Amino acid sequence: MNLANPYIGAYPFLKGRRRVWREIARFVHKDAPSTHTVLELGAGYCDFINQFPATRKIALDLNPEMAAFAAPDVELRTGDATTLPGIKPESVDLVFASNFLEHLRQDELDALLPRIRSVLAPGGRLILLQPNHRLCADRYFEDPTHQTIFDDAGLVKLLAMHGFRVIRLEPGLLPFSMCSRLPQWGWLTRLYLWSPVKPMAAQMYVVAGRS
Repeated sequence: MNLANPYIGAYPFLKGRRRVWREIARFVHKDAPSTHTVLELGAGYCDFINQFPATRKIALDLNPEMAAFAAPDVELRTGDATTLPGIKPESVDLVFASNFLEHLRQDELDALLPRIRSVLAPGGRLILLQPNHRLCADRYFEDPTHQTIFDDAGLVKLLAMHGFRVIRLEPGLLPFSMCSRLPQWGWLTRLYLWSPVKPMAAQMYVVAGRS
């Protein structure tokens, strides 16, 4: 394993995944259409934030090598995304995180969520993509770095405890693994996202605002 780049092997760069994330970014945009500033937590290869339409784009990730994958208009900040370093209060219209919260301990979640609430501008949104343990219990810990179990009911309760109200919840929006299960063609991803029938869907989609 390449310790300098933990994404290699476990989460390799796949060029075709950009097409998938282009459609996901479009899907998310309809729930945050007035976004001026977007902040992505654990941005990785920046597949989402590179393609999300916003005036200012801030990405947080632990790995400095991800700077090579960020678009010129993305501010990639290296560091602990749970502390939101350098993000001013009420300065962000959208905080987005995909497959991120399940890697945190409960004490880290209890510290992070109030920080997210504080940096959201009035009317801002927190949008999450998360594995839903209720729909993928047999696969949830295939990634040994998963630390906290989330299902749709539990995540709603956690957000409410920290001053968020859930505006939209889809218990199953995407397959458990976007590396292998989701079609790599953009038009198929678009059809899947908008289809009322989603085979193998095990990732939930949550849109929340400050209560």
